[in-house]
Amino acid sequence: MAHQSDREEIEHKKFVDYKDVQYLRMFMTPHAKILAKKRTNVPAARQREIALAIKRARYMALLPYLAA
Repeated sequence: MAHQSDREEIEHKKFVDYKDVQYLRMFMTPHAKILAKKRTNVPAARQREIALAIKRARYMALLPYLAA
């Protein structure tokens, strides 16, 4: 995993939508795991919204459960 200074800043949107797959992929590892709040530097409430949106996108088959 890259150090904090090496990673680019993620633009935060007002509303987290499960259909916005490109935005949600910024909060996932290459192995399709959800990144921790410590890594993404988002508040706890926003992290819960992101996690819920990723789980909904996985259920709707927009995102993978496991990376191949």
